[in-house]
Amino acid sequence: MIDLSIFKNFKLPEFRRSKDLSDRVGQFMLASYILFFLLFLVFPLGTLIMKSVQDQKGNFVGLKNYLLYLQEPALFQSFFNSLFIAIASTIIVVLLAFSFAYALTRTCIPFKGFFRVIALIPLLSPSILAAIALVYWFGNKGILKALLFGNSIYGPIGIIFASVYWTFPHALMILSTSLSLSDSRLYEAAEVLKTSRLRAFLTITIPGARYGIISTSFVIFTLVFTDFGVPKVIGGNYNMLATDIYKEVVGMQNFQMGAVISLVLLLPSLIAFFIDQYSRKKQISLLTSRSVVFKPKKSFAVDSLMLSYCAFITLIILLMIGMAQFGALVKYWPYDLSFTLKHYQFEVAGLGWESFYNSIRLAFYTAIFGTVIIFVGSYIVEKLRSDERLRGILQLFTLMPMSVPGLVLGLAYIFYFNAEDNPINFIYATMTILVINTIVHFYTVSHLTGVTALKQMDKEFESVSLSLKIPLYKMFWKVTLPVCLPTIFDISIYLFVNAMTTVSGVIFLYTYNTTLASVSAIHLDEQGDVAAAAAMAMLIVYVSVLVRIIHTVFTKGVLRRTQAWRQDSLTAVEEVRKA
Repeated sequence: MIDLSIFKNFKLPEFRRSKDLSDRVGQFMLASYILFFLLFLVFPLGTLIMKSVQDQKGNFVGLKNYLLYLQEPALFQSFFNSLFIAIASTIIVVLLAFSFAYALTRTCIPFKGFFRVIALIPLLSPSILAAIALVYWFGNKGILKALLFGNSIYGPIGIIFASVYWTFPHALMILSTSLSLSDSRLYEAAEVLKTSRLRAFLTITIPGARYGIISTSFVIFTLVFTDFGVPKVIGGNYNMLATDIYKEVVGMQNFQMGAVISLVLLLPSLIAFFIDQYSRKKQISLLTSRSVVFKPKKSFAVDSLMLSYCAFITLIILLMIGMAQFGALVKYWPYDLSFTLKHYQFEVAGLGWESFYNSIRLAFYTAIFGTVIIFVGSYIVEKLRSDERLRGILQLFTLMPMSVPGLVLGLAYIFYFNAEDNPINFIYATMTILVINTIVHFYTVSHLTGVTALKQMDKEFESVSLSLKIPLYKMFWKVTLPVCLPTIFDISIYLFVNAMTTVSGVIFLYTYNTTLASVSAIHLDEQGDVAAAAAMAMLIVYVSVLVRIIHTVFTKGVLRRTQAWRQDSLTAVEEVRKA
């Protein structure tokens, strides 16, 4: 329960607490967070840029490395390959996810909850799981290889298919939110004017969801363009920028060219990010105080078609997950299909259960420390008014991680924290740097989630606290935290799941003692042990699902005790309306 008693009969302290003290505390907190981003985001990226204009001896060579990159046809071709894969995957995902979201929000089909749950399963798995499942389905010894008509799954076909699979739920969440907001009066007017359902769809539904479509397109484009796991597992000889970086850094130890390719990888992501931010500013409110919430009407033809479509997409997702699990259990694919658990023994040293436990540690630390850091940072940005200039700088820094691919950030960390003259290089090759990297990588989405929740609280709470000389920390602990508790839980589970499934952000930073499950799955696949790789990927899925279930049960119990005021408020409002 929110303790509002702090605003009543509060005894003033003997000393006079001036506004200057509050300002100084706010400035200190702002400066601390700005320093955090400087150390763990800005300076590493700056070091990456410096590496791209140096030779192997550290001498400045200007744009020589970039010219060498342009003169390498194979490297230059990788850019267009990545661009093609990202654009094709984006178009397919947006079309599929929009149709699925339309079925969930604008039709009267049954089993909506079931379809939504299954559609979100790929969020709980690493991107490589889809690639591994496709190997079993369409690989050289795949069950359905004949359906490719002589084409190979190892290349653009497999990359696009796997990319569509693992990015589908990301698009679905955005588009579902976009389509759930609509004014029923527009559709009523269309009916009065004898407008066909197709024309209403093209003139009302599509324009109303255009900003959601634009945002989804840029999100999916960035995810696919910068992904490493899928092209690494199923890309074959089809080179992409992400795999080129890995080859240059790990294979050839050519860090300068790796830095150049990283910046090339970063450029489209930055462009997509800024265009998305610009489109968001143009977005207008779809609902007003006079709006009527849209309620779909039954239509046998449309509902039947959408039900069949949702069932088909759901079946594909289940078949992908099911095949990955089946491949992890059979003795010797495809000759001996009897079940065994030997693939879960992970006989390769350093790529077994140790890496799995490391992933759980990473996810746990990221969820705990990341939630605290991010939510307090959101509070500073949204509620403190001590220094507008510092707040503006911090706001910019909080949005930057969204435009920085994990692969780029990981390589930047190598250059920055591995330097001998860096006073904090002691965190290099430790679990700490993995945790920090993961927090920074997924900072923006969590930050925006926290800010959205804080915006719902009126600023008068802070004003009353200041006027009553109530310490800021007490106001934060007694009021702000209880109100935002559901959001805090959401941030924690988001960080946990992403820490379990991430590949790109940590591929350059792990050591023998800090190998992670997602990385182990890639290395097991490299060594030809696809079954063990599938087993490791499925372990990640099961842990993510289990933690998600525990999180749901736990949060419901906690919120039932701490958020009773919400239900009481809703009940009071309903009674007033009835009266």
